[in-house]
Amino acid sequence: MTTPQAIYRVSFINQDKVYEIYCARIFQSELYGFIEVEELLFGERSQVLVDPGEERLQKEFSGVKRSFIPMHAIVRIDEVEKEGAARIRDSKGGPVIQFPASGPRRSE
Repeated sequence: MTTPQAIYRVSFINQDKVYEIYCARIFQSELYGFIEVEELLFGERSQVLVDPGEERLQKEFSGVKRSFIPMHAIVRIDEVEKEGAARIRDSKGGPVIQFPASGPRRSE
């Protein structure tokens, strides 16, 4: 009996957008402060329905063997039963707030 391969949903912030991608392998990278994502999964294309968000992500990640995502950009990582549609959504006005990249500045 074979065990089903794990599928992970990774949400991260990139240029004020929340990216949600699916992958088969994820682990802490040897590069300090990065998460390594491999084997990106995209839904099968249908001639009837095309999701422009998923299509954009598929083009952006085409030819990518492995992606390194900074830990501070990760919003959430979930192990899911099946893959969904990859998407990009606005981070402004939603419940997701990016962690500050630098501390408060001191006035002199």
